[in-house]
Amino acid sequence: MEAVAAKRILLVEDEQSLAETVKLNLELEGYHVTLAEDGRAALKAVKQARFNLVILDVMLPEIDGFSVCESIRLVNSELPVLFLTAKNSAADRIHGLKIGADDYLSKPFNLEELLLRVNNLVRRSTRKDGEPLSEYSFDGYRINFSRHEAEVPGKGTINLTKKEAALLRLLVERKNEVVSREHILEIVWGYDIYPSTRTIDNYIVTFRKYFEPDPSRPRYFHSVRGIGYKFSEAVPAG
Repeated sequence: MEAVAAKRILLVEDEQSLAETVKLNLELEGYHVTLAEDGRAALKAVKQARFNLVILDVMLPEIDGFSVCESIRLVNSELPVLFLTAKNSAADRIHGLKIGADDYLSKPFNLEELLLRVNNLVRRSTRKDGEPLSEYSFDGYRINFSRHEAEVPGKGTINLTKKEAALLRLLVERKNEVVSREHILEIVWGYDIYPSTRTIDNYIVTFRKYFEPDPSRPRYFHSVRGIGYKFSEAVPAG
Protein backbone atom coordinates (compact mmCIF):
# COMPACT_ATOMS: atom_id res chain seq x y z
CA MET A 1 0.00 0.00 0.00
CA GLU A 2 1.43 3.38 -0.99
CA ALA A 3 2.20 5.72 1.91
CA VAL A 4 0.23 8.94 2.18
CA ALA A 5 2.49 11.96 1.69
CA ALA A 6 2.99 14.02 4.84
CA LYS A 7 1.24 17.37 4.89
CA ARG A 8 3.69 20.24 4.60
CA ILE A 9 3.81 23.14 7.06
CA LEU A 10 5.91 26.30 6.84
CA LEU A 11 6.77 27.50 10.35
CA VAL A 12 7.98 31.11 10.45
CA GLU A 13 9.48 31.89 13.85
CA ASP A 14 12.71 33.68 14.80
CA GLU A 15 12.84 32.53 18.44
CA GLN A 16 14.97 29.43 18.01
CA SER A 17 13.98 27.46 21.12
CA LEU A 18 10.26 27.95 20.47
CA ALA A 19 10.66 27.15 16.79
CA GLU A 20 12.42 23.87 17.56
CA THR A 21 9.79 22.90 20.15
CA VAL A 22 6.87 23.57 17.81
CA LYS A 23 8.66 21.92 14.88
CA LEU A 24 9.37 18.76 16.91
CA ASN A 25 5.77 18.43 18.09
CA LEU A 26 4.40 18.97 14.59
CA GLU A 27 6.76 16.32 13.24
CA LEU A 28 5.60 13.91 15.96
CA GLU A 29 2.09 14.46 14.58
CA GLY A 30 3.32 13.37 11.14
CA TYR A 31 3.75 16.75 9.45
CA HIS A 32 6.71 17.70 7.28
CA VAL A 33 7.92 21.05 8.66
CA THR A 34 10.05 23.69 6.94
CA LEU A 35 11.44 26.38 9.24
CA ALA A 36 12.00 30.01 8.22
CA GLU A 37 13.56 32.52 10.63
CA ASP A 38 12.57 35.80 8.96
CA GLY A 39 10.00 37.25 6.60
CA ARG A 40 12.16 37.22 3.49
CA ALA A 41 13.00 33.54 3.97
CA ALA A 42 9.30 32.80 4.43
CA LEU A 43 8.33 34.45 1.14
CA LYS A 44 11.13 32.64 -0.66
CA ALA A 45 9.96 29.31 0.75
CA VAL A 46 6.34 29.93 -0.32
CA LYS A 47 7.53 30.72 -3.83
CA GLN A 48 9.69 27.61 -4.08
CA ALA A 49 7.44 24.92 -2.52
CA ARG A 50 3.81 24.01 -1.89
CA PHE A 51 2.50 24.01 1.68
CA ASN A 52 -0.74 22.99 3.37
CA LEU A 53 -0.37 25.61 6.11
CA VAL A 54 1.78 28.57 7.15
CA ILE A 55 2.28 29.22 10.88
CA LEU A 56 3.43 32.80 11.12
CA ASP A 57 4.85 35.04 13.84
CA VAL A 58 4.19 38.77 13.48
CA MET A 59 7.36 40.31 14.91
CA LEU A 60 9.94 38.98 12.46
CA PRO A 61 13.27 40.26 11.14
CA GLU A 62 13.44 41.69 7.60
CA ILE A 63 9.69 41.68 6.82
CA ASP A 64 6.98 41.51 9.49
CA GLY A 65 4.39 38.75 9.56
CA PHE A 66 1.47 40.97 8.58
CA SER A 67 3.30 41.96 5.38
CA VAL A 68 4.23 38.32 4.70
CA CYS A 69 0.56 37.36 4.97
CA GLU A 70 -0.47 40.11 2.57
CA SER A 71 2.18 39.00 0.06
CA ILE A 72 0.96 35.41 0.25
CA ARG A 73 -2.62 36.53 -0.32
CA LEU A 74 -1.63 38.39 -3.50
CA VAL A 75 -0.71 35.09 -5.17
CA ASN A 76 -2.61 32.46 -3.17
CA SER A 77 -6.00 33.05 -1.58
CA GLU A 78 -6.42 29.45 -0.41
CA LEU A 79 -3.25 28.63 1.54
CA PRO A 80 -4.23 28.63 5.26
CA VAL A 81 -2.32 31.06 7.48
CA LEU A 82 -2.24 30.78 11.28
CA PHE A 83 -0.73 33.66 13.23
CA LEU A 84 1.12 32.49 16.34
CA THR A 85 2.30 35.65 18.06
CA ALA A 86 2.80 37.62 21.25
CA LYS A 87 0.90 40.54 19.69
CA ASN A 88 -2.40 39.71 21.34
CA SER A 89 -4.42 42.92 21.40
CA ALA A 90 -7.89 42.91 19.87
CA ALA A 91 -6.67 45.38 17.24
CA ASP A 92 -3.81 43.06 16.24
CA ARG A 93 -6.11 40.04 15.98
CA ILE A 94 -8.66 41.97 13.91
CA HIS A 95 -5.94 43.29 11.60
CA GLY A 96 -4.46 39.82 11.12
CA LEU A 97 -7.83 38.36 10.19
CA LYS A 98 -8.75 41.29 7.93
CA ILE A 99 -5.62 40.87 5.81
CA GLY A 100 -6.38 37.21 5.20
CA ALA A 101 -5.30 35.03 8.13
CA ASP A 102 -7.49 32.00 8.85
CA ASP A 103 -6.75 31.82 12.57
CA TYR A 104 -4.89 33.74 15.30
CA LEU A 105 -3.39 32.20 18.43
CA SER A 106 -1.61 34.30 21.05
CA LYS A 107 1.58 33.41 22.93
CA PRO A 108 1.88 31.84 25.43
CA PHE A 109 -0.32 29.08 24.05
CA ASN A 110 -1.47 25.59 24.94
CA LEU A 111 0.35 23.07 22.73
CA GLU A 112 -2.65 20.78 22.45
CA GLU A 113 -4.79 23.70 21.30
CA LEU A 114 -2.21 24.64 18.67
CA LEU A 115 -2.12 21.08 17.34
CA LEU A 116 -5.92 20.95 17.14
CA ARG A 117 -6.07 24.24 15.24
CA VAL A 118 -3.31 23.08 12.89
CA ASN A 119 -5.14 19.82 12.23
CA ASN A 120 -8.39 21.65 11.47
CA LEU A 121 -6.75 24.10 9.06
CA VAL A 122 -4.76 21.41 7.23
CA ARG A 123 -7.84 19.21 6.90
CA ARG A 124 -9.81 22.15 5.53
CA SER A 125 -7.07 22.96 3.00
CA THR A 126 -6.96 19.40 1.65
CA ARG A 127 -10.73 19.45 1.01
CA LYS A 128 -10.50 22.41 -1.36
CA ASP A 129 -10.60 21.28 -4.95
CA GLY A 130 -11.22 24.47 -6.95
CA GLU A 131 -8.81 27.15 -7.99
CA PRO A 132 -8.92 30.40 -6.01
CA LEU A 133 -10.94 33.23 -7.49
CA SER A 134 -8.48 35.24 -9.51
CA GLU A 135 -10.47 37.70 -11.66
CA TYR A 136 -11.69 41.24 -11.21
CA SER A 137 -13.97 43.25 -13.49
CA PHE A 138 -14.74 46.96 -13.57
CA ASP A 139 -16.40 49.23 -16.13
CA GLY A 140 -16.00 46.73 -18.97
CA TYR A 141 -12.41 45.80 -18.12
CA ARG A 142 -11.56 42.31 -16.87
CA ILE A 143 -8.29 41.27 -15.22
CA ASN A 144 -7.29 37.63 -14.85
CA PHE A 145 -4.50 37.56 -12.27
CA SER A 146 -3.61 33.88 -12.65
CA ARG A 147 -3.26 34.08 -16.44
CA HIS A 148 -1.64 37.52 -16.30
CA GLU A 149 -4.12 38.93 -18.82
CA ALA A 150 -6.45 41.89 -19.07
CA GLU A 151 -9.41 42.28 -21.41
CA VAL A 152 -9.60 45.92 -22.52
CA PRO A 153 -12.51 47.21 -24.61
CA GLY A 154 -11.27 48.25 -28.02
CA LYS A 155 -7.79 46.78 -27.43
CA GLY A 156 -8.50 43.10 -26.88
CA THR A 157 -6.31 40.97 -24.60
CA ILE A 158 -3.25 42.56 -23.01
CA ASN A 159 -0.56 40.33 -21.52
CA LEU A 160 0.67 41.38 -18.07
CA THR A 161 3.98 40.64 -16.43
CA LYS A 162 3.97 38.88 -13.04
CA LYS A 163 4.84 42.13 -11.28
CA GLU A 164 2.12 44.03 -13.15
CA ALA A 165 -0.46 41.41 -12.14
CA ALA A 166 0.71 41.44 -8.51
CA LEU A 167 0.68 45.23 -8.27
CA LEU A 168 -2.75 45.42 -9.91
CA ARG A 169 -4.09 42.86 -7.47
CA LEU A 170 -2.71 44.74 -4.47
CA LEU A 171 -4.28 48.02 -5.61
CA VAL A 172 -7.59 46.35 -6.43
CA GLU A 173 -7.72 44.54 -3.08
CA ARG A 174 -7.08 47.88 -1.38
CA LYS A 175 -9.66 49.66 -3.53
CA ASN A 176 -10.26 53.26 -2.40
CA GLU A 177 -7.28 53.10 -0.01
CA VAL A 178 -3.96 54.88 -0.53
CA VAL A 179 -1.12 52.33 -0.68
CA SER A 180 2.32 53.75 0.06
CA ARG A 181 5.26 53.23 -2.29
CA GLU A 182 7.20 51.59 0.54
CA HIS A 183 4.38 49.13 1.19
CA ILE A 184 4.13 48.30 -2.50
CA LEU A 185 7.86 47.57 -2.66
CA GLU A 186 7.69 45.31 0.39
CA ILE A 187 4.54 43.41 -0.60
CA VAL A 188 4.96 43.07 -4.38
CA TRP A 189 8.73 42.78 -4.66
CA GLY A 190 9.00 40.82 -1.39
CA TYR A 191 12.43 39.37 -0.77
CA ASP A 192 13.84 40.52 -4.13
CA ILE A 193 16.20 43.47 -4.31
CA TYR A 194 14.06 46.58 -4.06
CA PRO A 195 13.83 48.67 -7.22
CA SER A 196 13.61 52.42 -6.97
CA THR A 197 10.25 54.00 -6.28
CA ARG A 198 10.50 55.45 -9.81
CA THR A 199 9.93 51.90 -11.07
CA ILE A 200 6.48 51.90 -9.47
CA ASP A 201 5.74 55.27 -11.07
CA ASN A 202 6.44 53.65 -14.45
CA TYR A 203 4.09 50.76 -13.69
CA ILE A 204 1.29 53.19 -12.85
CA VAL A 205 1.91 55.06 -16.10
CA THR A 206 1.59 51.73 -17.92
CA PHE A 207 -1.69 50.91 -16.12
CA ARG A 208 -3.09 54.26 -17.19
CA LYS A 209 -2.20 53.49 -20.81
CA TYR A 210 -3.97 50.14 -20.48
CA PHE A 211 -7.10 51.16 -18.59
CA GLU A 212 -7.66 54.92 -18.67
CA PRO A 213 -9.77 56.44 -21.48
CA ASP A 214 -7.60 59.55 -21.08
CA PRO A 215 -4.27 58.71 -19.33
CA SER A 216 -3.63 62.41 -18.70
CA ARG A 217 -6.84 62.58 -16.62
CA PRO A 218 -6.89 59.30 -14.68
CA ARG A 219 -10.22 57.96 -13.43
CA TYR A 220 -9.00 54.74 -11.82
CA PHE A 221 -5.30 54.96 -10.91
CA HIS A 222 -4.63 58.01 -8.76
CA SER A 223 -1.35 59.44 -7.48
CA VAL A 224 -1.28 60.81 -3.94
CA ARG A 225 1.71 63.12 -3.80
CA GLY A 226 4.40 62.06 -1.35
CA ILE A 227 2.50 58.93 -0.26
CA GLY A 228 1.61 56.45 -2.96
CA TYR A 229 -1.25 55.34 -5.19
CA LYS A 230 -4.93 54.45 -5.03
CA PHE A 231 -7.24 52.46 -7.28
CA SER A 232 -10.90 53.45 -7.35
CA GLU A 233 -13.70 52.72 -9.77
CA ALA A 234 -14.80 55.83 -11.60
CA VAL A 235 -17.99 57.58 -10.60
CA PRO A 236 -20.28 57.76 -13.64
CA ALA A 237 -20.74 61.25 -15.02
CA GLY A 238 -24.17 62.73 -14.79
